[in-house]
Amino acid sequence: MKQRADYTERIIIDPKIMVGKPVVKGTRVLVEVVLERLAENLDVKTLFEDYPRLTEEDVKACLTYAEAVIEGEDVFSIPQEHPSAQV
Repeated sequence: MKQRADYTERIIIDPKIMVGKPVVKGTRVLVEVVLERLAENLDVKTLFEDYPRLTEEDVKACLTYAEAVIEGEDVFSIPQEHPSAQV
């Protein structure tokens, strides 16, 4: 099993910064924004051009944070009604 990189040195949650949403330490860049930008375009070059204070380690920390959040979620299936059951 691979060892997950530690994000806690790079990702912070502080109610005084961006209303307590997770950000890259020393910036006001939301983890959410980094993930959205990566989803739009995996070329980190453009991300770094728009946010020059970000580093590759910051981006990895954002991904690791997201992985940790998803890993901790409880997932329940929701039964789907079949269209033929609707009247």
